[in-house]
Order: sequence, then structure tokens, then C-alpha cells
Amino acid sequence: MLALPVCLFHAPAVQAQAITKGASGLPLPRFASLKAQRLNLRVGPGTNYAVSWLYTRPGLPVEIVQEYDNWRRIRDVDGTEGWVYHSLLSGQRTAVAAPWMRDKGDEVYVNMREEAQTNAKIVARLQPGVIVDIDECTGEWCHASINAASGWLSQNEIWGAYPGEAFK
Repeated sequence: MLALPVCLFHAPAVQAQAITKGASGLPLPRFASLKAQRLNLRVGPGTNYAVSWLYTRPGLPVEIVQEYDNWRRIRDVDGTEGWVYHSLLSGQRTAVAAPWMRDKGDEVYVNMREEAQTNAKIVARLQPGVIVDIDECTGEWCHASINAASGWLSQNEIWGAYPGEAFK
């Protein structure tokens, strides 16, 4: 009889993640961005609820954490949460460069690189809090653009893509 080695105990455990879908059929949570020039953040899902915040920055990345009919509960980079009407959001992905480092001084930067490698040439130095457009993430790096500059940012230095998330 032939004995084959069994490596089941050495294989990494694979955990299935439950995919939650909202009323739109899209996964929750997910990132989006603000589309409108002026956007009211409300305390509940409807125009009869009070406005708690006014956003005036289109392109700001937000995380959609809940859906109710055509309303989306969002969370911004600072943790502020509230409800907005779905048509005021965009599927365009944006990100904030290292918002957790905004108060660390003027000499702190996030390096945008020519290639998705830590030793690649730096094409731009971004101040923490700068918003960039992202069009692709590999799970470790995101291709981003701002004004005339484009390049790769380390995915762990931005807010707007989940750790390990990959998309094109």
C-alpha cells in the first residue's frame, strides 16, 4: 500500500467571509465618493430628518455602511456618519493620503511612485489629507492621480481602499 503525505494541518486556514448586500444589490461596506457640490448629511434616511453636516467637497471618499431604499448611510474619513440620497454619490474611487498623519508636521509626506515597488522612483510627494483619484488597486498598491501627476501609492498609506482589496 502506498502512503501519501498529507499536509492538511500545515495549510493556512481559509475563512469564508459573508458578503452582505444592501438594497442596491451591491456589497456592504464599500467605498464611493461624493458627487454633489453641496451635500446634506442627515441623521436619518429621508428629507424629513435633520441635516447634521454639509459637505462642499465633491470627490471626497466615503464608505457606504448601510442602505435603506434609495438612501445610503455613509462614514467619512473622520468617522462622521449620516444618511445621503444615493444619486449624490459616485462610484468613482478616490482616496485620502494618510489622513492619520495630518498633524505630524510639515515634513511628513506620502510618496507616489513610478512603479508599484517601495524602491521605485518618486514622482510626487503628497501631504497627508490630499485627495487623489484611484483607478486600480492590487491589494498592496493603488494607482492614483492628482492634477498632472500619476503613480502608485502604498495601499496602507491611503483611506479609500480596504486592506488587500484589488480592483480595476
